[in-house]
Amino acid sequence: MNVLSHIPTHGPLPPEPDLSAFAYWYSAPSVSLLVVAALILWFLGVRRAQHQHPRNPVPRSRSAAIVGAALFLLIALQSVIERYDTTLFSVHMVQHLILLFPVPILLLRAAPVTLVLRLASPHWRARILALLQSRLIGVISHPIVAWLLLVFVMWATHLSPLFDAALDDPFLHNLEHMIYLSSALLFWAPVFSLDPVRHRLSRPAALFYLITQMPQNSFLGVAIMWAPSVLYPHYERLQRPWGPTPLEDQQLAGAIMWLVGDALFLLAVFAVLAAWMRAEERPASRYNSEKLARELAEIRRREVVHDERKRGGVQ
Repeated sequence: MNVLSHIPTHGPLPPEPDLSAFAYWYSAPSVSLLVVAALILWFLGVRRAQHQHPRNPVPRSRSAAIVGAALFLLIALQSVIERYDTTLFSVHMVQHLILLFPVPILLLRAAPVTLVLRLASPHWRARILALLQSRLIGVISHPIVAWLLLVFVMWATHLSPLFDAALDDPFLHNLEHMIYLSSALLFWAPVFSLDPVRHRLSRPAALFYLITQMPQNSFLGVAIMWAPSVLYPHYERLQRPWGPTPLEDQQLAGAIMWLVGDALFLLAVFAVLAAWMRAEERPASRYNSEKLARELAEIRRREVVHDERKRGGVQ
């Protein structure tokens, strides 16, 4: 066998990880630069929104959410996790769980679309709202479609040649990350989004939606954990001289998907239950989709008046 076949295209085989490895910042800083640029745009947008509407400031919790999403994204794609994701399947699984749970949920809690709507001109605001209410977006974002899409993505990628191919091809690897993050955003939107969405689940429906998704995660994790042989030849071809064997590493990855993935689903369930209990205790503070629509309509009305005044149409 050609010696070069043992060398992953993502870079040379890294050494056995130790405590110093956790401070290692891996790969070209492209992701870091994009994340920093996005954060700068976010805070500039928040500042402008605060200036234009001092009586209706952007909640600080939304900025905290966007910062949290950025930090988790950097941990997944630029830290030591990225360095070892094509060397240890267990590390790769941790990376995927970060992209499937905290990153999309925090992005949805930041409500970036709402901020864009507040800053957009009436013309562009109308176009964005028309897109959000379009039939295509309505179908793609429907909870049943989003639920099935996440199941399909998880099973199709882990139990097909695509996963192994992505381990050897950086382009496919990055595409895989985008697919996971996009499908997770669609899945979590009906439950956690603060933006105006076509389909927002009631709390009983959200609990059913999440609880029924858990078994497929469990079954897939168990299937990987109990597979009698290595599923992805890439990890065998590395001939890694340290750490667990490829089969032991695969068993650990399956256990992480099963146990940690289910634990994260349970945290989401508890979050929905906690919000439900708070809403029952304070009925007047319920923040449902109808209230959000009314608030956005009022924001648009005030901004139209503001624009007219700036043009001298209203004294």
